[in-house]
Amino acid sequence: MQAPYSRTLYDLLCEQAERHPDREAVVSGKSRLTYAQLRERAAIVASGLRARGLARHDRVGLLLNNRAEWIEICFGTAAIGAVLVPFSTWSKRRELEFLFKDSRINALISVDQLADQNFAQDIAAIRVAYPSLAVILIGDTRLAGALSYEQLMSQPPLPEPPPPGDGARADDAALILYTSGSTSYPKAVPLLHHHIIENGFNIGERQGLTPEDRVLLSPPLFWSYGSANAMLATLGHGATLVLQGRFDAGESLDLIEKERCTSLYTMPGMTAAMLAHKHFRRERTRTLRTGVTIGTPQDVATVANELGASEICNIYGQTESCGNCAVAWHHWPLERRMDVQGPPLPGVSIRIVDEGTGQPVGPNTPGQIEVKGNVTPGYDGISAENNAKAFTADGYFRTGDMGQLTPEGWLQFLARTTEMIKRAGINIAPAEVEEVLRTHADVAEAGVVGAPDQDKGEIVVAFVVARTGAQLTEDALRAHCRTEAASYKTPDRVEVVPSLPTTATGKLMRNGLKDLAARLPKRSR
Repeated sequence: MQAPYSRTLYDLLCEQAERHPDREAVVSGKSRLTYAQLRERAAIVASGLRARGLARHDRVGLLLNNRAEWIEICFGTAAIGAVLVPFSTWSKRRELEFLFKDSRINALISVDQLADQNFAQDIAAIRVAYPSLAVILIGDTRLAGALSYEQLMSQPPLPEPPPPGDGARADDAALILYTSGSTSYPKAVPLLHHHIIENGFNIGERQGLTPEDRVLLSPPLFWSYGSANAMLATLGHGATLVLQGRFDAGESLDLIEKERCTSLYTMPGMTAAMLAHKHFRRERTRTLRTGVTIGTPQDVATVANELGASEICNIYGQTESCGNCAVAWHHWPLERRMDVQGPPLPGVSIRIVDEGTGQPVGPNTPGQIEVKGNVTPGYDGISAENNAKAFTADGYFRTGDMGQLTPEGWLQFLARTTEMIKRAGINIAPAEVEEVLRTHADVAEAGVVGAPDQDKGEIVVAFVVARTGAQLTEDALRAHCRTEAASYKTPDRVEVVPSLPTTATGKLMRNGLKDLAARLPKRSR
């Protein structure tokens, strides 16, 4: 498909509204917006923000779950050259205090309440320190000095994009996303307009998206997986983005069936929850064809064979690389998509370097993954102190991940550097051991971590969840591993547990497992 010519987000929306005015752009609950309607509403947001004195380079905080307003605010902010700074809706007051200070926002648009979190009360307490902060609330507006979203949207739409110098430029930041990582506070990651447009379009190309596709997004838009990835991949192709406010397996199945979704963004925990749901039937997901997922080779195969998205794409990336920097092609044989995360996207270079020397290594040689091209220009806020060590002298971003390149140049992700288990001098990727354990017919889930050991440095500890009604023993699982794979992939210790610790979206909390492993009673030798 022909790539969009636009280099800024609002221009992209205007371009797609010209090409596909009556095609649905966003579906969210009862809201259904065509591209022409989305452009109109984004232009009204832009006009409302400008009427409050906001302009290019100002920062607009956003505290909102997946819904149509998120998209129109994003493009409306971009229309005046301002920067959108989405915050996690899982943030508690103490975390919001840090985010407000670090992000230096000039305005905040927030939902009043979400589940049991009263954001209006949190904002009222925090904004005392920011008397000039403009606050717009969606929902209950009983907050002194706050505007309602309806009041923001009472302006006539922006008649035309701002002239050069007033509006956004291609190399301006469109988003500043906060991501957890190796520091004790979330890192602020600016992403540029032209980077996320180009990257998002190319991610959609790897999925084989067309304007006829309907893409389900359950992961949050405040993640790069949602905004820089799914939103731009979908809208860059003139397709329809179907938003789920918060992941629920039963509702996801309902949306796939009702909206006839052809593509989805999923994660292993989400996939497992949908397949285990009492109302799952394969015919309900028969419209699925493609999409993206992270996970092990078996996770990719499960989405393709059991959920039904036969052309699902394996991916690799992080917020700093605009969501993804390598994506497998949808038309590749499934076995290949299971094995590699694909070639680098256009405009991206990936190299593998030796962990000790920092020098590039050859094909099929594990090392640290470094990325250059469509990546963040550098961290913002307090996390800018990490820039010197995050980037090499020749401009590559140090991902902190271990991987290798095939002779064809395709990336194979191995593990986070911090997750690698060093047992008796051998590097072991937890995913490799997990993959072997999951081939046992009675294993539903597996999580593997390292635990300190006086003799070996670390030992391999596996936590396993049995399928309903199955009985598993440590001896049987270790024997299975010895039969199915190399000896180093046999765990030193296996614990059968009722469940694994996961995030709200089903991602394995490996640090929680490491804590459990460290607290296990020592065994006599």
